[in-house]
Amino acid sequence: MKESRILAEGDRIRVLVVDDSVVVRRAVSHVLESDPRIEVVGVAASGELALQKVDQLNPDVVTLDVEMPGMNGLETLVELRRRRPGLRVVMLSTLTGPGARTSVEALSLGADDCAAKSLAGVTFEQSLSHLRDELSGKIKQFFPIPAGGLTASPNGPGAAVRPAPGQAVDAIVLGVSTGGPTALAQVLPALPADFKLPLLIVQHMPPAFTKLLAERLDSQSRIRVREAESGIPVEPGEALIAPGDFHLRLSRRGSEVYTVLDQSAPENCCRPAVDVLFRSASEVWGKYVAAFVMTGMGQDGLAGARSLWAGGSPVYAQDEPSSVVWGMPGEIVRHGLADFVLPLEAIAPAMAALSRHRS
Repeated sequence: MKESRILAEGDRIRVLVVDDSVVVRRAVSHVLESDPRIEVVGVAASGELALQKVDQLNPDVVTLDVEMPGMNGLETLVELRRRRPGLRVVMLSTLTGPGARTSVEALSLGADDCAAKSLAGVTFEQSLSHLRDELSGKIKQFFPIPAGGLTASPNGPGAAVRPAPGQAVDAIVLGVSTGGPTALAQVLPALPADFKLPLLIVQHMPPAFTKLLAERLDSQSRIRVREAESGIPVEPGEALIAPGDFHLRLSRRGSEVYTVLDQSAPENCCRPAVDVLFRSASEVWGKYVAAFVMTGMGQDGLAGARSLWAGGSPVYAQDEPSSVVWGMPGEIVRHGLADFVLPLEAIAPAMAALSRHRS
């Protein structure tokens, strides 16, 4: 479990900025310092200096350039994970080409999130504005402001009448966001070669990243993993990952189920959105689909899980200790929709058990 420092009122999140470019270091520092909840406690021009300054400055978060001379971003990340497993690390890179591929590798190695440090086809000022909005949000997600109110509601007297979940299911749908690549790299390779269910996944990532993630997971897994394309059949024993910037829906034609991709409006500020997939799965399979909600910020998946749960589908949520950010699964639990709350290492066995029940 990665435990973030508990911030008292008035405390600021301490950030170390690591990049070999002085221009980028200044730009990143400037946009972060404009947020009243964030304090840039230092900068470093190399991985070696970053390791020294982490010991000296004790930051809460490191923003880490992917490509640096000497000790590169991946090597620095691995060493940070070895020395300070609880330290939050956000990778900065370009979103296309080698930068995207290296970022996906970094996420699979344990980086907590990634952000684009520049955008193609826009002005420097527009890139700064985007970086301010994106990077500050990604850093603050690890340090949520405590909020009272809603707690898990029992599914007993007074609750909505719920159909009994079906013993066997025809498919599994999964929603995940921050921390997802690392979590998926633990879950999918642990599924058996004779896994009998189709697995549909929404992972919040940019377009270039989802295909690379699917390829990486496919090389590590005994089941087939690929990025979804529109109009392909949903097959048993195959995992399909929604492509970045496209919602993933499902359509039934007779006994077969096919994928449908579209770019309709984002939901929960997300495209692809977990809610879109979950609703569509409920329409296609009824109660004979199981939903898993794993680590991630926000509440995408909550409305879709509510529809599935009300229809009799089993709903699983990742537990707080094993989640990088307990936003999405936490919302499922707090709203009383989780039939099972599981640590990360128990999720693949739960999926395998569902597969064994399929006739």
